[in-house]
Amino acid sequence: MSNRFVELEHVNVVRGQSRVLHDISLTMEEGEQIALLGPNGCGKSTLLKTLTCELYPLAEPQTRVSLFGRERWDVTELKKRLGVVQNELPGKPILKTTGIDAVLTGFFSSSTLWPNLVITPEMREQAEAMMQRVGAAALEQRSFGELSSGQQRRILIARALVASAGCLLLDEPSNTLDLYAQRELRDLMRTLARQGTTIILITHQVADIIPEMRRVVMMREGRIAADGSREELLTEARLSKLFATDVRLMERGGFFHAW
Repeated sequence: MSNRFVELEHVNVVRGQSRVLHDISLTMEEGEQIALLGPNGCGKSTLLKTLTCELYPLAEPQTRVSLFGRERWDVTELKKRLGVVQNELPGKPILKTTGIDAVLTGFFSSSTLWPNLVITPEMREQAEAMMQRVGAAALEQRSFGELSSGQQRRILIARALVASAGCLLLDEPSNTLDLYAQRELRDLMRTLARQGTTIILITHQVADIIPEMRRVVMMREGRIAADGSREELLTEARLSKLFATDVRLMERGGFFHAW
């Protein structure tokens, strides 16, 4: 049976006075690990915001958006199914929290643990287990604001997954990370992928595409330029066309490096 969690048909999205997404049709299955690859400004982040209902498509007769088999969602309820890690922090107050409290905010989609929020023993146990799962157990009592970018990214991934059903959306996750932190992030993605986590990676860095990601969706100028296997699409000719520049490619240990 199909476990399709994303179905987009003829989706067009306008931001301001500009049409950013053009006639997007796309399906994704639960348990897939997919790389959404394209140059800056091609509409990747807009597509993510469409999946999380932060943005809505134009209401046209042929347009259809279905998430987890439903076309209508309460956004608060949907957030419990989608774990999203974006470049920006989920509010400055999180900088003053401990690692464990930052993860606990994922149950409420809040920037800190406000006094009116009730933390159950089950929530705390689940948060601790998730920190263990992402290799961040040692950071439980550390101040989030004092952690390195790589450590913060681990906490934010744990925060995204703690209340979701194992579906992770990563928006340019390696931005601001040094080489060591990038390797840690990719190792973590590989671990989560092997555990069956659904991962949608939005990136313009070919090196972010872990070997477990068998499917690549290429975007350019707000459109789906290609959708296929990594073997078919991660080639010098395809990448040169996508990024409109001469690309050289090297494969090592299942990872591709482009320059």
